[in-house]
Amino acid sequence: MTTLTASQPARAGSAGAPQRGVLSRVVDRLGGGLVQIVLIVLALFWLLPTLGLLVVSLRGDTDNNSSGWWTFFTKPAQLTFENYGNLLASGFTSSFWNTVAITVPATVLVIGIAAMAGYAFAWMEFPGRDGLFLVVIALLVVPIQIALIPIAKMYGFLGIFGSIPGVVLFHVAFGLPFAIFLLRNFFVGIPKELLEAARMDGAAEWKIFATVVFPLAKPAVASLGIFQFLWVWNDLLVALVFADTGSQPMTKALQSQMRQFGTNVDILAPGAFLSLIIPLVLFFSFQRYFVQGLLAGSVK
Repeated sequence: MTTLTASQPARAGSAGAPQRGVLSRVVDRLGGGLVQIVLIVLALFWLLPTLGLLVVSLRGDTDNNSSGWWTFFTKPAQLTFENYGNLLASGFTSSFWNTVAITVPATVLVIGIAAMAGYAFAWMEFPGRDGLFLVVIALLVVPIQIALIPIAKMYGFLGIFGSIPGVVLFHVAFGLPFAIFLLRNFFVGIPKELLEAARMDGAAEWKIFATVVFPLAKPAVASLGIFQFLWVWNDLLVALVFADTGSQPMTKALQSQMRQFGTNVDILAPGAFLSLIIPLVLFFSFQRYFVQGLLAGSVK
């Protein structure tokens, strides 16, 4: 029989431990400082096109045609608000408010209807619930393009073709399947004991939804609201088909400024920046809820 020496367990333990590479040791030494530097550099690269668009929108047409936007660092006198004055004089203000009139109702209606439907699919028993939810999931794969002509004919029959309500209804209809699927899956993760305690206290289903379930769903609702807002705000296809001149949003108004042999930069640049800044501010304002909504349900 062999006897174990005191050094043998130590060697066995060291042999069993995973060997760390040089890169992992360097990262540990640098700590979070390296990660922060990388994130700052990535953020600057991500914001660089936005900065360029802002500068282009503040430069005259002659300066934009003769030099790059980065020359404003040495010639800040190039910056002027004349382009924004020309943009407002061209009637772009009405397109901006049309975009707001389309995006806000389409977002609010999708959130409200999807929240109620998601709660019903998650916690209410009714005949055909599972089959109906499968239909909702199947609607996720229906492309918008195949519905344009049939819905356009139906809108013409109803007399709402080319109007803002028609555009809103289209966005609501095609936004609901994903919204219902998202919120239903979030509601399923809510502890059942909370709902049973509320029912024991005599609360009706509507009160349980309004006072217990919906407040807990703020992260998921915020994520859904950001997605829906961005989809509708940046939409061009639906606007080209269903919006006329009086109800056109900013995307269609900007598209109409495109020339055959060039671009109307003095109008397109400030208009594009105005259409960009609103979603950007919204995203940064609700990014905390957005991240919570993306991580909801990932950890038990």
